[in-house]
Parts: sequence; structure tokens; C-alpha cells
Amino acid sequence: MATGSSSPASPQPFKLILGSSSVARKHILEEMGLEFQVMTADIDEKSIRRVNPDDLVMVLAEAKADAIMQRLNIADYQKEGTQPTLLITSDIVVVHEGIIREKPTTKEEARQFLKVVTNLTTGKRLGSLDKAEVYFHDIPDEVIENLIDEGVVFRVAGGLLLEHPVTLPFVEAVVGSSDSVMGLSKEIASKLIHDALSA
Repeated sequence: MATGSSSPASPQPFKLILGSSSVARKHILEEMGLEFQVMTADIDEKSIRRVNPDDLVMVLAEAKADAIMQRLNIADYQKEGTQPTLLITSDIVVVHEGIIREKPTTKEEARQFLKVVTNLTTGKRLGSLDKAEVYFHDIPDEVIENLIDEGVVFRVAGGLLLEHPVTLPFVEAVVGSSDSVMGLSKEIASKLIHDALSA
């Protein structure tokens, strides 16, 4: 189980499962001071397609939640007196000139994210769409080749990490929060956790 860098003043009143192996999402939850365990969905995301990016991220985040829930014995989480358990799944798509992109580009990118929180105790599922925009200066071909050689482009939506030391100097502007661009808005995660627990 991962723990945040700063321990909460009192024990966390709920259990949390992060349905992602994303290092950035783990880091964000740790920064929030949350304790959590990690489970991955292991779904074929390429087999799930939608034309609308908002629809695509919703369907992918929910498919991840459904896949993880199928591996769990939900009845264990619904026993009376059991501490609430929340499952967070999310997905990111990159949109460039209205087209969903999975390869790196050198022009502006709009990143769209959806977070889904499922309360395994009550079955309540909440989602929220978050959009952030990243504007890049032209990235030289040699920088792109270095990123390809490093392999980072194959692990992130759009192929470009905002916080990567090689691409960071080429970031012209970010509209929205950097944690949103990294895949999990702290503000939205906190709100969804609160709302899921108050059901």
C-alpha cells in the first residue's frame, strides 16, 4: 500500500484503490496525503473507440472500473460495518486539431481527462470531466527522436510528458492545472471522494 508524503492527522476513514499503474497518478495521490493500493484493469483500450473524446475517456474510465470490480468480491466491501472503499479510475486522451492523437505532435495539444470514483460499498459511481490545454513551441526533430529512443512516447497519451526535463523547455503555456495534465486533478479527486463518501 502506498502512503502519502505527509501522514494524515487521523486515520483515513476509507480505503482507496487506484485503478492505474501510472506513476504520475500515484505521485498525485501521495502528494494529497492519501493511503491507497494499486490495481490495474488490464483491458485492451485500443478495442474501445469513440469519435467524441469526451465519450471515449468516459467509456475507458468506466471499462477500467468494471474490469477491476469483476476481479473483486464486491460482497466483501458491502458487509455492514465495513469501512467504505473507493476505486479511482481515469483516462487521458490528447486532441490535436479536433482529432484524437496517440503519437507526439509539435503543435498545441488539448488534453482531456475523466476521473471516475466508484464507492465499492454502496455501488455509487461518480465521474467528472476535466480539460486542460498545453501549448508547445515547435519541438526540434532531434528532441523528438531522443524521446522516441527513450521510449517515453509509448507510455503517455500524446507522447509528450509536460514534466519531462526534455520537453519542459518547449512548453509555451498551460491552461488549467499541471496535475490535470498529468492525469489526475487533485481538486476533482478530492471532490469526487467527498461526494462518494457522503452517499
